[in-house]
Amino acid sequence: MSEVTTIGLDIAKNVFHAHGADARGRALFSRKISRTKLLEFFAKQPRCTVALEACGGAHHWGREFTGLGHDVKLIPPAYVKPFVKRHKNDAVDAEAICEAAQRPNMRFVAIRSEEQQASGLVFRTRDLLVRQRTQLINAIRGHLTEYGWVAPKGPSHVAMLGDLLEDEIGSSLPEAAKAMFRTMLDLLEELNDRIGDLDKEIARRAREDAIARQLMTIPGVGPITATAIAALAPPAETFAKGRDFAAWLGLAPRQLSTGGKQKLGSITKMGERTLRRLLIIGSSAVVLQASKRGAPAGSWLEQMLARKPRMLVTVALANKTARIIWALLMSEEDYRVPVATAA
Repeated sequence: MSEVTTIGLDIAKNVFHAHGADARGRALFSRKISRTKLLEFFAKQPRCTVALEACGGAHHWGREFTGLGHDVKLIPPAYVKPFVKRHKNDAVDAEAICEAAQRPNMRFVAIRSEEQQASGLVFRTRDLLVRQRTQLINAIRGHLTEYGWVAPKGPSHVAMLGDLLEDEIGSSLPEAAKAMFRTMLDLLEELNDRIGDLDKEIARRAREDAIARQLMTIPGVGPITATAIAALAPPAETFAKGRDFAAWLGLAPRQLSTGGKQKLGSITKMGERTLRRLLIIGSSAVVLQASKRGAPAGSWLEQMLARKPRMLVTVALANKTARIIWALLMSEEDYRVPVATAA
């Protein structure tokens, strides 16, 4: 009987499904496994390739199976979908994962350590609190509009409403409304404090991490972006060149070419969304400063701003920054400002 070389595992909360195949791709077994018996099952299997979709819980199971001696591969769900035949169920998904893992040119996701996931959790938590703060600010401004008061945009302006509620705004509001506004303003203050604490934690991590300190020498890369790259990006050696890293971040143009005619669209927006957003935010700050104060004479940024829309330049700069980040990670050097050449 052939020995299993690849196992595709469809993970879930309680009931998993495993599909095993030999080196020729021939199916050997397809079975359901409960969560409590999953590690026991894989401990009894010969050392082989275990493939999973890169979804919730995949990194945890990847570490567990690696500890058992298996070669674990995480596959992006979008790359598994073409191998699903007809109807979708756990058995079909597991078979598709197994088949995708056996493709010679398949792309995989690096397994993150617990510390990397913990660092990523800091950013996820901060993003959640920032979104909640934005929702709360919009609610305060919207409810004030119902009473004829228009509050300026931004957290700093809304924070001043606490004093105004005690004076002119408060005098025209019913007591029940004033109580609700105080509740929302107290919650806003608490969110600001918690976001501030997370900012301090991120700054501390940036100071203590050698990679983050190195990346912060790049214009437009601050503590949040630098520590996010150190936590969320795969090893630089994963990519052959900087363009591949920028493409992984979704900052490369979408290919719409056919019939020998090359046509490029907007950026793909694939890959790690958090890193892409942070790079674009940092690049927009650099472009805004250059628009107001002027870019260095003869620089790439000056030439781009002279002939392209500002938003396009921002995305192009984010792409360029991603390639610079890859180069610094590979060379382990600090960023050096390029010397402008005379036209």
